[in-house]
Amino acid sequence: MTTDLNIPAMPRLNRRYRMQYEEVQKCYVLLYPEGMIRLNGSAGEILKCCDGATPVAAIVSKLEEKFGMPSLKNDVEQLLAHAFEQDWIVAP
Repeated sequence: MTTDLNIPAMPRLNRRYRMQYEEVQKCYVLLYPEGMIRLNGSAGEILKCCDGATPVAAIVSKLEEKFGMPSLKNDVEQLLAHAFEQDWIVAP
């Protein structure tokens, strides 16, 4: 776990959800038996990195490099904390 927030050290998508890009919606969505959760662009990019083998720090670094933006740590950790609370991600 990270020190400040309640998130797994190497998060992975909960098996009850399937993430995919929906062309009609023009965004990533999480599908589950009861419905669908529409993700904004940032949430989609972050959750795509949650494979259960990549530490949070590496996810942050990857996204900072990909988008040429330093200091994404707080934003990424906040989204991961929300995703963990919602049970979208779990520990490996």
